[in-house]
Amino acid sequence: MTKKSWEEIRQDLISAVGKSNYTNWIEPLEFVRIEGGVAKFHVPTTFMGNWVLRNFGDHILRELAKSGNKVTRVEFAVRETAKTDRKRAAKSQDKPASAVAGQIGGEVPGAPLDARFTFESFVVGKPNELAHAAARRVAKGGAVTFNPLFLYGGVGLGKTHLMHAIAWELRKRSSGLHVVYLSAEQFMYRFVQALRDKDMIAFKQLFRSVDVLMIDDVQFIAGKDATQEEFFHTFNALVDQKRQIIVSSDSAPTDIDGIDDRIVSRLQSGLVVDVHPTNYELRLGILQQKVEQFSEQFPNLGIQDGVLEFLAHRISSNVRVLEGALMRLFAFASLVGREITMELTQDCLSDVLRASDRKITVEEIQRKVSEHFNIRLSDLIGPKRVRTFARPRQIAMYLSKQLTSRSLPEIGRRFGGRDHTTIMHGVRKIEELKQQDSQIADHVELLRRSLEA
Repeated sequence: MTKKSWEEIRQDLISAVGKSNYTNWIEPLEFVRIEGGVAKFHVPTTFMGNWVLRNFGDHILRELAKSGNKVTRVEFAVRETAKTDRKRAAKSQDKPASAVAGQIGGEVPGAPLDARFTFESFVVGKPNELAHAAARRVAKGGAVTFNPLFLYGGVGLGKTHLMHAIAWELRKRSSGLHVVYLSAEQFMYRFVQALRDKDMIAFKQLFRSVDVLMIDDVQFIAGKDATQEEFFHTFNALVDQKRQIIVSSDSAPTDIDGIDDRIVSRLQSGLVVDVHPTNYELRLGILQQKVEQFSEQFPNLGIQDGVLEFLAHRISSNVRVLEGALMRLFAFASLVGREITMELTQDCLSDVLRASDRKITVEEIQRKVSEHFNIRLSDLIGPKRVRTFARPRQIAMYLSKQLTSRSLPEIGRRFGGRDHTTIMHGVRKIEELKQQDSQIADHVELLRRSLEA
């Protein structure tokens, strides 16, 4: 098979495996020859060969067969230097990937990075500003300031986004830097493969030769003793060499069940940063940024005032759900040729809105607010207008409007039979004070988090 025909087959593989997979896993393959029904390729490392064989071997075999080649299997070998390779070619056939030791010259194959996840596309707000600042500091490279950087928080809060952003920035600043990002599951898979292939020396050399190691969702190795042991030794080796480690989890180190105490101690030895749940302002900022991006795809679509604010209030648990809802909304409006109005939003996203319904009651808000300000519930609801009671009452009105589906008249009835215009005035007053008085803003945010927890 000529080089040209392999190039043609590679183009066919783009549509078969997707652009991202092609760039990360297929493009680095170097076709060698077809011999005895075996298509042979060179790969940078043993683990890359094993990964491609496991995940894309059937695709490659199918495309080779479609091109008229009589191929029954594919085989991958680590490429030696050109001189050594020529000597071996004259003496023997290439060894299969499962039997070849990994070479230090090849970079550890990490998981593909998402081109969307950069610092430029990350929306910063109060809940994530510390995590963002720490990630920016690590991304500058140079001397290691804190090791490891440990990011933790719930699903869809931006941990993975920040890790990808760090990797992109480090690679941009220094193209020769070995920056490896992968999930804890992928780390375990490669460790198991090395055990199975009796190739632990190559595994240790590869992972301990990187400049920056990034492990996502480290909680996955909880309860997996052998993987934890190897992770522990890899961690220590890299720290001793002053190599940067970045780890993420859904929980703080001490809250991960099934993790060895030695690993917990190591994870706590650097900077541990909690990525807090999003607040309304941050969610609104994310939506506004997404609208700008979607406007390029859907240039003729209009969006009615108030829709983004509505979504930012109603979908609060997960940024991924929020972004997915907006994408669905734009796609639906484009297909039916209509402006994105509040009515269309509620129709199109009825299932998402039902699932995201906070189910917080006005009565619950009143209890929380009265406890927070240490006043009696009867005074919060009652007629007294002194500021000690009036300001907490307005905050409770504001939160009732934002966190429940009750109408203004309904809220008014639960505040001692007040008119809806009184509720509206209270809501507007708190909206104004939030911009002018940081203490009021802190009270509102603290209460919101407590109610949404």
